[in-house]
Amino acid sequence: MKLLQPTGSLLLLLALPGLAAWAQDAAPKPLAERLGYGRDAKLLIVHADDIGVAHSVNTASIRALGTGLVNSGSVMVPCPWFPEIAAYARAHPDLDLGLHLTLTSEWKHYRWDAVLPASRVPTLLDSLGFLYPEASDVAAHADPAEAEAEIRAQIERAMAFGLQPTHLDAHMGSLYQTPALFEAYLRVGRDYGLPVLLPRASLEQTPHLTALLRPDDLLIDRLVMASPDVPADAWDAFYTRAVETLEPGVTEIIVHLAFDDAEMQAVTVDHPDYGAAWRQRDFDFFTSPAFARLLEAHDVRLITWREIGRLLRE
Repeated sequence: MKLLQPTGSLLLLLALPGLAAWAQDAAPKPLAERLGYGRDAKLLIVHADDIGVAHSVNTASIRALGTGLVNSGSVMVPCPWFPEIAAYARAHPDLDLGLHLTLTSEWKHYRWDAVLPASRVPTLLDSLGFLYPEASDVAAHADPAEAEAEIRAQIERAMAFGLQPTHLDAHMGSLYQTPALFEAYLRVGRDYGLPVLLPRASLEQTPHLTALLRPDDLLIDRLVMASPDVPADAWDAFYTRAVETLEPGVTEIIVHLAFDDAEMQAVTVDHPDYGAAWRQRDFDFFTSPAFARLLEAHDVRLITWREIGRLLRE
Protein backbone atom coordinates (compact mmCIF):
# COMPACT_ATOMS: atom_id res chain seq x y z
CA MET A 1 0.00 0.00 0.00
CA LYS A 2 1.34 3.43 -0.90
CA LEU A 3 -0.65 6.43 0.28
CA LEU A 4 2.21 8.75 -0.66
CA GLN A 5 5.64 8.20 -2.13
CA PRO A 6 8.14 7.52 0.70
CA THR A 7 10.63 10.31 1.25
CA GLY A 8 12.94 8.63 3.75
CA SER A 9 13.80 5.36 5.37
CA LEU A 10 10.93 5.66 7.81
CA LEU A 11 7.51 6.47 6.47
CA LEU A 12 6.38 7.61 9.91
CA LEU A 13 3.53 10.04 9.42
CA LEU A 14 2.95 12.53 12.21
CA ALA A 15 0.02 14.83 12.85
CA LEU A 16 0.63 18.45 11.80
CA PRO A 17 -1.06 21.69 12.94
CA GLY A 18 -3.61 22.11 10.14
CA LEU A 19 -5.30 18.77 10.64
CA ALA A 20 -4.80 18.98 14.38
CA ALA A 21 -6.94 22.13 14.36
CA TRP A 22 -9.63 20.29 12.41
CA ALA A 23 -9.49 17.39 14.87
CA GLN A 24 -9.73 19.70 17.87
CA ASP A 25 -12.88 21.31 16.50
CA ALA A 26 -14.46 18.12 15.20
CA ALA A 27 -13.50 15.40 17.69
CA PRO A 28 -13.51 16.20 21.41
CA LYS A 29 -11.22 13.29 22.32
CA PRO A 30 -8.28 11.59 20.61
CA LEU A 31 -9.06 8.14 19.24
CA ALA A 32 -7.08 6.37 21.97
CA GLU A 33 -9.20 8.00 24.66
CA ARG A 34 -12.41 7.28 22.78
CA LEU A 35 -11.33 3.64 22.82
CA GLY A 36 -11.02 3.78 26.61
CA TYR A 37 -7.24 4.06 26.91
CA GLY A 38 -5.19 6.67 28.69
CA ARG A 39 -3.71 9.72 27.02
CA ASP A 40 -0.21 8.21 27.18
CA ALA A 41 -1.17 4.77 25.84
CA LYS A 42 0.88 3.51 22.90
CA LEU A 43 -1.53 1.51 20.77
CA LEU A 44 -0.47 -0.47 17.72
CA ILE A 45 -2.14 -2.35 14.88
CA VAL A 46 0.25 -4.70 13.06
CA HIS A 47 -1.49 -5.01 9.73
CA ALA A 48 -0.78 -7.55 6.96
CA ASP A 49 -1.50 -6.15 3.50
CA ASP A 50 -2.32 -7.93 0.24
CA ILE A 51 -3.90 -11.08 1.67
CA GLY A 52 -5.43 -13.09 -1.15
CA VAL A 53 -2.80 -12.23 -3.74
CA ALA A 54 -1.14 -15.65 -3.64
CA HIS A 55 -1.09 -18.90 -1.68
CA SER A 56 2.29 -17.89 -0.26
CA VAL A 57 0.82 -14.62 1.05
CA ASN A 58 -2.17 -16.41 2.55
CA THR A 59 -0.08 -19.09 4.26
CA ALA A 60 2.39 -16.62 5.73
CA SER A 61 -0.40 -14.26 6.86
CA ILE A 62 -2.38 -17.07 8.50
CA ARG A 63 0.73 -18.25 10.34
CA ALA A 64 1.57 -14.71 11.44
CA LEU A 65 -1.98 -14.02 12.62
CA GLY A 66 -1.78 -17.22 14.62
CA THR A 67 1.08 -15.81 16.68
CA GLY A 68 -1.02 -12.82 17.76
CA LEU A 69 1.88 -10.49 16.96
CA VAL A 70 0.42 -9.63 13.57
CA ASN A 71 -3.14 -8.94 14.65
CA SER A 72 -4.93 -7.51 11.63
CA GLY A 73 -4.95 -7.65 7.86
CA SER A 74 -6.86 -6.80 4.71
CA VAL A 75 -7.94 -8.98 1.81
CA MET A 76 -7.90 -8.32 -1.93
CA VAL A 77 -11.17 -9.67 -3.33
CA PRO A 78 -10.36 -9.63 -7.09
CA CYS A 79 -7.24 -11.78 -6.66
CA PRO A 80 -7.09 -15.48 -7.59
CA TRP A 81 -6.38 -16.73 -4.08
CA PHE A 82 -9.25 -14.82 -2.44
CA PRO A 83 -11.47 -17.94 -2.06
CA GLU A 84 -8.79 -19.65 0.04
CA ILE A 85 -8.55 -16.84 2.57
CA ALA A 86 -12.32 -16.37 2.57
CA ALA A 87 -12.72 -20.01 3.60
CA TYR A 88 -10.22 -19.50 6.40
CA ALA A 89 -12.05 -16.34 7.51
CA ARG A 90 -15.35 -18.23 7.67
CA ALA A 91 -13.73 -20.81 9.94
CA HIS A 92 -12.12 -18.10 12.10
CA PRO A 93 -14.71 -15.31 12.38
CA ASP A 94 -12.87 -13.56 15.22
CA LEU A 95 -9.97 -12.57 12.95
CA ASP A 96 -9.54 -8.85 12.36
CA LEU A 97 -9.75 -8.90 8.57
CA GLY A 98 -10.77 -5.95 6.46
CA LEU A 99 -10.82 -5.42 2.71
CA HIS A 100 -7.92 -4.00 0.72
CA LEU A 101 -10.13 -2.33 -1.89
CA THR A 102 -8.41 -3.03 -5.19
CA LEU A 103 -8.35 -0.89 -8.32
CA THR A 104 -4.81 -1.77 -9.45
CA SER A 105 -2.98 -4.88 -10.65
CA GLU A 106 0.72 -4.13 -10.49
CA TRP A 107 2.73 -7.31 -11.15
CA LYS A 108 4.44 -8.02 -14.46
CA HIS A 109 2.93 -11.38 -15.41
CA TYR A 110 0.38 -11.96 -12.63
CA ARG A 111 -2.66 -9.78 -13.27
CA TRP A 112 -6.32 -9.61 -12.29
CA ASP A 113 -9.36 -7.73 -13.47
CA ALA A 114 -12.40 -6.22 -11.78
CA VAL A 115 -15.14 -8.08 -9.92
CA LEU A 116 -17.78 -6.39 -12.08
CA PRO A 117 -18.05 -7.23 -15.80
CA ALA A 118 -15.84 -5.15 -18.08
CA SER A 119 -18.93 -3.60 -19.67
CA ARG A 120 -19.83 -2.07 -16.28
CA VAL A 121 -16.39 -0.62 -15.50
CA PRO A 122 -14.57 0.06 -18.79
CA THR A 123 -12.63 3.04 -17.41
CA LEU A 124 -11.02 0.87 -14.72
CA LEU A 125 -9.38 -1.50 -17.21
CA ASP A 126 -6.31 -1.20 -19.41
CA SER A 127 -6.05 -2.24 -23.06
CA LEU A 128 -5.53 -5.89 -22.03
CA GLY A 129 -8.61 -5.96 -19.80
CA PHE A 130 -6.77 -5.88 -16.48
CA LEU A 131 -6.93 -3.27 -13.74
CA TYR A 132 -4.31 -0.58 -14.31
CA PRO A 133 -0.85 -1.19 -12.80
CA GLU A 134 -0.43 2.17 -11.02
CA ALA A 135 -2.59 4.36 -8.80
CA SER A 136 -1.73 7.30 -11.07
CA ASP A 137 -3.38 5.40 -13.94
CA VAL A 138 -6.54 5.07 -11.85
CA ALA A 139 -6.52 8.81 -11.19
CA ALA A 140 -6.08 9.54 -14.90
CA HIS A 141 -8.65 7.13 -16.32
CA ALA A 142 -11.19 5.93 -13.73
CA ASP A 143 -14.76 7.23 -13.70
CA PRO A 144 -15.37 7.70 -9.94
CA ALA A 145 -18.88 6.26 -10.28
CA GLU A 146 -17.44 3.09 -11.82
CA ALA A 147 -14.77 2.94 -9.10
CA GLU A 148 -17.44 3.20 -6.42
CA ALA A 149 -19.55 0.50 -8.08
CA GLU A 150 -16.52 -1.79 -8.20
CA ILE A 151 -15.50 -1.35 -4.56
CA ARG A 152 -19.10 -1.93 -3.47
CA ALA A 153 -19.11 -5.12 -5.55
CA GLN A 154 -15.90 -6.23 -3.83
CA ILE A 155 -17.51 -5.77 -0.42
CA GLU A 156 -20.63 -7.63 -1.51
CA ARG A 157 -18.56 -10.51 -2.91
CA ALA A 158 -16.56 -10.76 0.32
CA MET A 159 -19.73 -10.95 2.37
CA ALA A 160 -21.25 -13.48 -0.04
CA PHE A 161 -18.20 -15.66 0.66
CA GLY A 162 -18.84 -15.31 4.40
CA LEU A 163 -16.09 -12.81 5.17
CA GLN A 164 -17.43 -10.06 7.42
CA PRO A 165 -14.91 -7.20 7.08
CA THR A 166 -13.90 -5.14 10.09
CA HIS A 167 -12.53 -2.18 8.10
CA LEU A 168 -11.58 -0.88 4.67
CA ASP A 169 -8.34 0.41 3.15
CA ALA A 170 -7.07 0.95 -0.39
CA HIS A 171 -4.48 -1.04 -2.31
CA MET A 172 -1.62 1.23 -3.43
CA GLY A 173 -3.56 4.23 -2.15
CA SER A 174 -5.65 4.40 -5.34
CA LEU A 175 -8.71 5.79 -3.53
CA TYR A 176 -6.70 8.71 -2.13
CA GLN A 177 -5.67 9.95 -5.56
CA THR A 178 -8.47 12.47 -6.26
CA PRO A 179 -11.22 14.11 -4.20
CA ALA A 180 -13.90 12.23 -6.16
CA LEU A 181 -12.28 8.84 -5.50
CA PHE A 182 -11.67 9.71 -1.85
CA GLU A 183 -15.28 10.83 -1.45
CA ALA A 184 -16.45 7.50 -2.87
CA TYR A 185 -14.16 5.69 -0.40
CA LEU A 186 -15.60 7.62 2.54
CA ARG A 187 -19.19 7.19 1.36
CA VAL A 188 -18.84 3.43 0.99
CA GLY A 189 -17.32 3.09 4.45
CA ARG A 190 -20.11 5.14 5.97
CA ASP A 191 -22.82 3.21 4.11
CA TYR A 192 -21.48 -0.13 5.33
CA GLY A 193 -20.72 1.14 8.85
CA LEU A 194 -17.03 0.26 8.52
CA PRO A 195 -14.03 2.36 9.57
CA VAL A 196 -11.69 3.28 6.73
CA LEU A 197 -7.98 3.87 6.99
CA LEU A 198 -7.59 7.62 7.53
CA PRO A 199 -4.12 8.55 8.82
CA ARG A 200 -3.95 12.12 10.08
CA ALA A 201 -0.56 12.99 8.66
CA SER A 202 -1.25 11.71 5.16
CA LEU A 203 -4.37 13.82 5.06
CA GLU A 204 -2.45 16.82 6.38
CA GLN A 205 -0.32 16.54 3.26
CA THR A 206 -3.44 16.48 1.07
CA PRO A 207 -5.63 19.32 2.41
CA HIS A 208 -7.98 19.07 -0.57
CA LEU A 209 -9.12 15.75 0.95
CA THR A 210 -9.45 16.98 4.53
CA ALA A 211 -12.48 19.10 3.64
CA LEU A 212 -14.39 15.92 2.82
CA LEU A 213 -14.13 14.56 6.37
CA ARG A 214 -16.99 14.63 8.86
CA PRO A 215 -16.75 14.93 12.64
CA ASP A 216 -17.75 11.29 13.08
CA ASP A 217 -14.95 9.96 10.85
CA LEU A 218 -12.34 8.02 12.82
CA LEU A 219 -8.69 8.92 12.19
CA ILE A 220 -5.72 6.97 13.43
CA ASP A 221 -2.66 8.98 14.37
CA ARG A 222 0.12 7.64 12.15
CA LEU A 223 1.41 4.93 9.83
CA VAL A 224 4.75 3.15 9.72
CA MET A 225 5.83 1.29 6.61
CA ALA A 226 9.21 0.26 5.26
CA SER A 227 10.15 2.00 2.04
CA PRO A 228 12.43 0.77 -0.75
CA ASP A 229 15.41 2.72 0.56
CA VAL A 230 15.64 0.54 3.68
CA PRO A 231 18.56 -1.86 3.04
CA ALA A 232 17.92 -5.54 3.65
CA ASP A 233 20.64 -5.66 6.30
CA ALA A 234 18.94 -2.80 8.20
CA TRP A 235 15.46 -4.33 8.16
CA ASP A 236 15.28 -5.39 11.80
CA ALA A 237 16.91 -2.16 12.96
CA PHE A 238 14.35 -0.12 11.03
CA TYR A 239 11.37 -1.80 12.69
CA THR A 240 13.07 -1.92 16.09
CA ARG A 241 13.63 1.83 15.96
CA ALA A 242 9.99 2.38 14.93
CA VAL A 243 8.75 0.56 18.04
CA GLU A 244 11.32 2.13 20.36
CA THR A 245 10.25 5.62 19.27
CA LEU A 246 6.52 4.93 19.06
CA GLU A 247 4.49 7.89 20.31
CA PRO A 248 1.23 7.74 22.28
CA GLY A 249 -1.90 7.30 20.22
CA VAL A 250 -2.95 4.81 17.56
CA THR A 251 -0.29 3.69 15.08
CA GLU A 252 -0.59 1.15 12.28
CA ILE A 253 2.45 -0.70 11.00
CA ILE A 254 1.76 -2.00 7.50
CA VAL A 255 3.62 -5.20 6.67
CA HIS A 256 3.71 -7.37 3.56
CA LEU A 257 3.95 -11.06 4.35
CA ALA A 258 4.83 -14.06 2.22
CA PHE A 259 7.54 -16.67 1.92
CA ASP A 260 10.49 -16.24 -0.41
CA ASP A 261 9.42 -19.31 -2.38
CA ALA A 262 9.08 -20.14 -6.06
CA GLU A 263 5.47 -18.97 -6.24
CA MET A 264 6.15 -15.56 -4.75
CA GLN A 265 9.33 -15.11 -6.75
CA ALA A 266 7.28 -15.68 -9.92
CA VAL A 267 4.49 -13.34 -8.82
CA THR A 268 6.94 -10.51 -8.08
CA VAL A 269 9.47 -11.12 -10.84
CA ASP A 270 11.52 -8.02 -11.76
CA HIS A 271 9.97 -6.18 -8.81
CA PRO A 272 12.21 -6.38 -5.72
CA ASP A 273 10.24 -3.63 -3.95
CA TYR A 274 7.51 -5.47 -2.01
CA GLY A 275 8.83 -8.66 -3.58
CA ALA A 276 9.36 -12.17 -2.24
CA ALA A 277 12.52 -11.47 -0.22
CA TRP A 278 10.99 -8.27 1.21
CA ARG A 279 7.93 -10.20 2.39
CA GLN A 280 10.01 -12.96 3.94
CA ARG A 281 11.95 -10.34 5.93
CA ASP A 282 8.70 -8.83 7.19
CA PHE A 283 7.40 -12.27 8.17
CA ASP A 284 10.60 -13.19 9.99
CA PHE A 285 10.69 -10.00 12.06
CA PHE A 286 7.03 -9.76 13.01
CA THR A 287 6.70 -13.40 14.08
CA SER A 288 9.89 -13.37 16.13
CA PRO A 289 10.31 -13.56 19.91
CA ALA A 290 12.46 -10.42 19.59
CA PHE A 291 9.44 -8.44 18.34
CA ALA A 292 7.31 -9.75 21.20
CA ARG A 293 9.96 -8.68 23.71
CA LEU A 294 10.21 -5.28 22.05
CA LEU A 295 6.47 -4.64 22.50
CA GLU A 296 6.67 -5.62 26.15
CA ALA A 297 9.79 -3.59 26.85
CA HIS A 298 8.23 -0.40 25.46
CA ASP A 299 4.74 -0.93 26.89
CA VAL A 300 3.06 -1.13 23.48
CA ARG A 301 -0.45 -2.57 23.42
CA LEU A 302 -1.85 -4.26 20.31
CA ILE A 303 -5.37 -3.25 19.28
CA THR A 304 -7.53 -4.08 16.27
CA TRP A 305 -9.78 -2.41 13.76
CA ARG A 306 -12.62 -4.38 15.30
CA GLU A 307 -12.22 -2.27 18.45
CA ILE A 308 -12.23 0.93 16.39
CA GLY A 309 -15.33 -0.17 14.50
CA ARG A 310 -17.30 -0.51 17.72
CA LEU A 311 -17.16 3.26 18.08
CA LEU A 312 -19.23 3.61 14.91
CA ARG A 313 -21.85 1.18 16.18
CA GLU A 314 -22.03 2.99 19.52
